[in-house]
Amino acid sequence: MNDNFITEFFGIGIQNGKTPENLGVLWRSAQNLGASFIFTIGNRYAKQACDTHNAVKSMPYFHYETFEDFFKNLPKGARLVGVELDDRAEDLETFEHPRRCVYLLGAEDNGLSKQAIEKCHFLVKFKSEKSLNVSVAGSIVLYDRGRNKPRS
Repeated sequence: MNDNFITEFFGIGIQNGKTPENLGVLWRSAQNLGASFIFTIGNRYAKQACDTHNAVKSMPYFHYETFEDFFKNLPKGARLVGVELDDRAEDLETFEHPRRCVYLLGAEDNGLSKQAIEKCHFLVKFKSEKSLNVSVAGSIVLYDRGRNKPRS
């Protein structure tokens, strides 16, 4: 018998992404590091020069106009993991990634919305006093997920 709640998957996306270059770089990392899908909330995706692998045509891509629309369409059983420099956030280095989750990043200038932070099941951060470029931050999270660490 197949137990679908043991099967792992993850997606990654950006809320109100600021620059098209960041989207393209994140999509390349997502494709290379095993993401099941990618998404945007707010600003729409357009063909990005940095998406040289054309990941947006190689894996499912979803766009949501609002955070509410995104949240009500989370995959069943998936945990929402926000990447945010916040006092409540866990250090990525010791974080146990959920088997089934969706990683949400915010734009560099504003981060995640207050609503998104409140709805996240988990928040993770880096041991860094300053914020990172959003595509770099997302790539680090995906790399960390791929390491041989326990899953929750």
